Amino acid sequence: MIHAEQLALPFAPPPDLSEIFRRVFSRMRIRSRVVSMGAQFHPFAGLRSTITLRNGTVKAQVSDLLGEASPLVLEALAEILLTKVFRRRPSREARECYLAYTFRPEIRRRIDAARRERSRKRLLPPRGRHHDLEVIFHSLNRRFFQGKIPPSRLGWSRHNSRRILGHYDSGHGAIIVSRQLDSPAVPRYLVEYIVYHEMLHIRFPVERRGHRRVVHSSEFREAEKKFPHYESACRKLKHLGA
Repeated sequence: MIHAEQLALPFAPPPDLSEIFRRVFSRMRIRSRVVSMGAQFHPFAGLRSTITLRNGTVKAQVSDLLGEASPLVLEALAEILLTKVFRRRPSREARECYLAYTFRPEIRRRIDAARRERSRKRLLPPRGRHHDLEVIFHSLNRRFFQGKIPPSRLGWSRHNSRRILGHYDSGHGAIIVSRQLDSPAVPRYLVEYIVYHEMLHIRFPVERRGHRRVVHSSEFREAEKKFPHYESACRKLKHLGA
């Protein structure tokens, strides 16, 4: 059992990440020739971590937002990253430990603050040529959420994305819709559905269930189907993505 006091050591000096990765690699008993292994903290604009393996050299960069995490948490992350490059599955214990730390409310607040401070969200104005996202947001808020969804930053994407038609950025409190949909050929109900879907992400934030992150919970899915043109919107989106 993992106790809360094991997950963070707020007054401890920064740990030696390279040593942690080497220790975990040794414990995993991977039969692969590794010449060197190094890891360091990096000021990412979120809880991002990367790892590469080239010519026997392993290099990892871990978000500095984990600088106060205990060795237990960092070892769990090291295992998760190392299994990626060596094509293994991380243990359930490693996933549980890492998620238990990163889902703590104070860590989520720290992540959002870092994203606001370290990155800029550049959007086109909400009033497009054919659809006004601000009008749509307030209409949906009244009709489906009793006006309880807090005001969000709204805007069209700067790039004409066909793959990501909408997303909610919790760090910036922003709902972004692909300008691909700002077209007279796109019915208003489809844009409304995209905005409604992203508003549901505000209403039903990401959850942790065991070792899984649940982005679309059963409550989310049930609420999503209450949109009046749900089936028509889904069919239209499949057509757009074809």
